[in-house]
Amino acid sequence: MKRILIIEDEIKIATYLVQGLEESGYQAKCIGRGLEGLELFKQQSYDLVILDIMLPDIEGWTVLQILRQFSQVPVIFLTAKDQITDRVKGLELGADDYLAKPFSYIELLARVRRLLRRQQLQFENVLSIADLQVNFLQHEVYRAGKLIELSKKEFDLLRFLLQHRDQIITRKQIASEVWKINFDTDTNFIDVAIRRLRCKIDDMSELKLIHTIRGLGYKLSQEKK
Repeated sequence: MKRILIIEDEIKIATYLVQGLEESGYQAKCIGRGLEGLELFKQQSYDLVILDIMLPDIEGWTVLQILRQFSQVPVIFLTAKDQITDRVKGLELGADDYLAKPFSYIELLARVRRLLRRQQLQFENVLSIADLQVNFLQHEVYRAGKLIELSKKEFDLLRFLLQHRDQIITRKQIASEVWKINFDTDTNFIDVAIRRLRCKIDDMSELKLIHTIRGLGYKLSQEKK
């Protein structure tokens, strides 16, 4: 089920959106303040963000600017600011769509579905988590916009972890799927490979993505440990 984060401080609109989106088959969560919304996004995984501009703590413009530093999640501005200059500013800051209040829920839902379909098409060739992005067609990996050089096996290992993000992956699974061999419990080559990948992916970043789950295996997640 696709998860949608709504950052909106008007309770009536927030309730209406959550109810409508959940009836349309999505999991929706609403936060009334920009900074709290950003923190929640970092802690959990969302497929799309619906964002107001006039929030009680910081403007939606600022929320989007901060969000774009670590995620390319689709964002729809839903706001009473309906001037052409506002629309242009929102799109230039990195929003994927802009809808003015008052709005039609049917139109909003159509835009949500369009962006999620586009995201699914991109997902086939590009996977990302937080500020890490992997392009499978170009065989390129970026962290916070910086290109990271990986060996073929390191790339394959990262791909496997990304395809199973937020799941605990055992050493046996990694050995079987990435190296195509039966796992030998007397060797530690999986741990060495993870250590090398973690050095390239995580060492220069405050947010760690590759986590060791003691006694079980590993997990790629943006949740803070």
